[in-house]
Amino acid sequence: MGFWDALDPLLTALPEVKRPDRIPPLKQKLLWTVVVLFVFFVLGQIYPLGVDASRIVRFERLDILLGSRMGTLITTGIGPIVLASIFLQLAVGAKLVNLDFTTPEGKKRFQGIQKLFAIVLSFFEAGIYVLSGYLPASTSGTLFGSLLFTQLAMVVQLALASVILLYLDEVVQKYGIGSGISLFIAAGVCQSVFIGAFNLVPNASGVPSGLIPSAIYALASGDVVNAVWGLMPIVFTILVFLVVVYIEGMKIELPLAYGRARGLGARYPIKFMYVSNIPVILASAVLLNVQLMGMFTAAPVAGNAGIKQGFLGTYQNNQPIDGFVYYITSLPSPLLITGGYPVYLQQIMQPKEIIHVFVYGLALVFLCVVFGWFWIESTGMGAKDVAAQLNKAGLQIPGFRQDPRVTEKILERYIPIITILGSIVVGLLAWFADITGALGTGTGILLTVGIIYRFYEDLAQQQLFEMYPVLNKIMR
Repeated sequence: MGFWDALDPLLTALPEVKRPDRIPPLKQKLLWTVVVLFVFFVLGQIYPLGVDASRIVRFERLDILLGSRMGTLITTGIGPIVLASIFLQLAVGAKLVNLDFTTPEGKKRFQGIQKLFAIVLSFFEAGIYVLSGYLPASTSGTLFGSLLFTQLAMVVQLALASVILLYLDEVVQKYGIGSGISLFIAAGVCQSVFIGAFNLVPNASGVPSGLIPSAIYALASGDVVNAVWGLMPIVFTILVFLVVVYIEGMKIELPLAYGRARGLGARYPIKFMYVSNIPVILASAVLLNVQLMGMFTAAPVAGNAGIKQGFLGTYQNNQPIDGFVYYITSLPSPLLITGGYPVYLQQIMQPKEIIHVFVYGLALVFLCVVFGWFWIESTGMGAKDVAAQLNKAGLQIPGFRQDPRVTEKILERYIPIITILGSIVVGLLAWFADITGALGTGTGILLTVGIIYRFYEDLAQQQLFEMYPVLNKIMR
């Protein structure tokens, strides 16, 4: 009996969202999707018992990547789910784990292992957040007078909330539209954009924090210049959004033919964003983890309150202000700077900030290319793997022999180049959005556009299936 066989009883015992006996109608799917989204937003407003909410330091980029809200029940967000999926897929792609995806048993085992791994990671990540002090426990209102008990209670609460998100993702996949993970990320980004644009809460100067109310306030005061500058992040957000939508539709299509059935053909689309947003997600995650590692390893500087210094850089109030980690960290949002966009522009024109901007851009683009190439090679998206898949399906490129080696040579003319160019463009778009202060960050905009695009396609497909039930039976 192998290791995975020994896990089967445990995998079988894990709770599972039952598949519907029949496919729910479109209105019911939309209702389930809205309900799950509502639960997600509610969890993002509840703070765990024992947490000191006044000492929480929020990282917008971390919240966007993980679909989380720091300090609340969804602090870990979808991090455990995504990490479990990525690690397991890479292990399968590298042949470290042998699972047969051609059989229902193999697929079910993969899903069970992924769920078990995600649950374990939920407790592990919750422990890191709490025990490292990143999510501070209240020292005045400890539970039962014990700080350790308070921290353990916080770990359990955060982990269980993450497990709830895991099962909400299953509910969306089986009863809703799309994926719960994608839904949570897009919801977080849209919330960030909406609050950044329309927030009416006044800042320290008594002016509304949102860009649009602030611009209206400036216009009412006769300050037209600041009103226009204040709207620039919204302009850049719309610009990046439109560019990403346009790039999403760029693709080349290779003609294919069935070797045993003349006259029948198909097309294999190779999108310009062949690896989608995966490179920028992984690159941003690496840069963020370096920042967090530097913060956790930095030691307080004697005589300087709030200052920490380590081998990766210097931190002030948990924000990098110098050193290696500072130059690979994205710039702060103009919304967080007193004086708004004009002051932000003056700051980034300083010699130190110019170096900061370009070093951050180079690091982001370089990592995007590395991870883009690594992703296609480890997940079966490379020329050799695609050629083998086409050959197995009985497809060939018209005018060439039905030989996977021939198909591989033709695909090598397109896939490597498109992978590198697509990764560079994705990195540059994220970098441009970050330095211009676009709402939701560059990574968030890229993710949201792709998610909304796929959601629209799923919605259109579901509507088509409802109009033509026979087509639904054929496709399924």
